[in-house]
Amino acid sequence: MAPRADLVERATPLLPPGSVIRQAFIAQSAPNFGYFIITYLTGLTMFRNKYRCVAVTDDALYVLESTKLSGGADPRSLVGTVPRSTRLGPTSGHWTEIDLLGERHWVHQRFYEQLAEADRERPTA
Repeated sequence: MAPRADLVERATPLLPPGSVIRQAFIAQSAPNFGYFIITYLTGLTMFRNKYRCVAVTDDALYVLESTKLSGGADPRSLVGTVPRSTRLGPTSGHWTEIDLLGERHWVHQRFYEQLAEADRERPTA
């Protein structure tokens, strides 16, 4: 499954030259699932939650800070990188938890195929 074209277009300029995005997905940070769900349902995510776009290349997972109003679809800066060997799944339910840069993030099921493909293509040690 190809990544969303808008995420690729917006994330590419923030990555090292020559990087090719193989998968991309949006994640939202929260300290725990209860907090995440309450803020998600009430729309109060503006205060503490962070929106991230994650671009997966052959070399690394690039975690990009996104604007809150875009819901994660408009990355503006590179927060950090995660080793490409990082496992993202398994996934379950409507939202799944992943750890990025030492923070809990929640990914919606519409991106599960991107996570599964990233796991299938990850190098093994």
